[in-house]
Parts: sequence; structure tokens; C-alpha cells
Amino acid sequence: MADAPRARRLAKRIIQIAASTLEHEVKDPRLKLVTITDARVTADLREATVYYTVYGDETDHENSAAALASATGVVRTAVGRQTGVRHTPSIAFVADAVPEGAARMEELLAGVRAADQEVASLAAGATYAGESDPYRKPHEDDDEDPDDES
Repeated sequence: MADAPRARRLAKRIIQIAASTLEHEVKDPRLKLVTITDARVTADLREATVYYTVYGDETDHENSAAALASATGVVRTAVGRQTGVRHTPSIAFVADAVPEGAARMEELLAGVRAADQEVASLAAGATYAGESDPYRKPHEDDDEDPDDES
């Protein structure tokens, strides 16, 4: 069984090979908007998952997924030729969910910023409900000293 560092190195190499192959060898115009973002290889080096993003709308996503599915064999052949491993891993292309998650986080952060600004605007003209300093303080009587009993 292979070690995890070897699988990570192979995954990095697969990213490079897949991107280069899709750019130079596969002549599909639907792949112009595809970017390879990450790859994961199982510890036994038998299966590789290649993550990608697509710049465009939903139809571009669907068209790119179909183009990647048809180009899987070409990419796997290139990986086998250029890596020199005994068994070429099977390649599966998966749409990367990170950009959608990042967009959702940006929306949430924008909502939080708007709520913070609203609270700050409300707090700007606010006054204390009671005294400005709500903590108890000992009374200072200069004439009487409780320790001094004469």
C-alpha cells in the first residue's frame, strides 16, 4: 500500500497533467471555461478524483460536465504516460463546491456587516438607562473613619 505523501505528490502531478491535457490535447470548445482546482488520490493509488470549477451559468456547467466525462479517457491515458505508476488511477471529475460555499459565506458576512452597522447607528444616539457608572462604590466620608474608634 502506498503512503499518504506519495498519494499527495501523485495528486499534484495529476492536477498538472489534467489541466495541460484539457488545454492542449482535447479540442472541445466547452472546456474553455473549466479550471482544475484540486485532485485527491486514494491511498492505494487506484482512484483519483479531480475537482474543477466552471466560469459561467448553469448551462455552461452542464456542458462542461459532459465534455469532461467524454475526455476522461484521454486524461487517464495522459496520466498513465506521464506518471510512470504501475496502475493508472481511474479518473473521476467532480464539480468543486468551494466557490458556491465561498459565495454563501460572503452573503452571510454582508448580512452580519449590515446588522453591525444598524446596531452601531442605534448605539450612536443611545443614553444610559440609569447612571453612567452602574457599579457600587463605597461612600467616602472624610469625617468618620470606621477603623478609628476613640
